[in-house]
Amino acid sequence: MVQINGKPVENAAGLTFADYLAQAGYSTAFIAVEKDGAIVPRAQYDTTVLTDGDVIEIVQFVGGG
Repeated sequence: MVQINGKPVENAAGLTFADYLAQAGYSTAFIAVEKDGAIVPRAQYDTTVLTDGDVIEIVQFVGGG
């Protein structure tokens, strides 16, 4: 099982970051992803695969004033 933003997510293991983010409705232009404490470069979203035990944090940038 993969933990994403503090919650267990079933059926995420085996997906690439790009696939998971698309399924979850994230726009990759406005997020940062951390895997097990390290930032994952956007260029690696298509090749980085989620595996059981991963701890993922997805931070979405929001503009405001």
